[in-house]
This record gives sequence, C-alpha cells and structure tokens, in this order.
Amino acid sequence: MVDTFMSWLCRILFGLALVALAAGVAEKVANLAGYTLAGVYEPERLLEISVSLAVLVVALLLRQIRDAVRRPAGG
Repeated sequence: MVDTFMSWLCRILFGLALVALAAGVAEKVANLAGYTLAGVYEPERLLEISVSLAVLVVALLLRQIRDAVRRPAGG
C-alpha cells in the first residue's frame, strides 16, 4: 500500500517537475522574443522549482531502493 502511494507520488512530482521545466524554457524563449506567457514567475525561478522537485523525487526513489535492499529476500 505504502509502496504504491510512494510510486504514484514520485510519478506526480516528476510530472510536475517536467511541466515546470517546460514552462521555464518556454517563458525564457518568449522573453527573448520580447513577450511573456504568464509573468507570474521568472524563468529562472521556474527552473529552480523544477530542480527542487526533481531532487525530491530522487530522494524518494533512493529511500525506496534502500528499503528494498534492507528487506529480507523472502519477504
């Protein structure tokens, strides 16, 4: 049950990281052309959010790997 939840959480957070990355790149391209898409966040801030989410996903995945290694072979 917990493994399934953590798996879905990792997938959702990774998807959000990819969306933030795409939004940051698109906003930067629009800014270079003299336009803005949303104007809520600077492109650099969107990239920071994307990296933060990706680091969180890596930490969660490493925790899952550690738990799987510590688990007995029969269980």
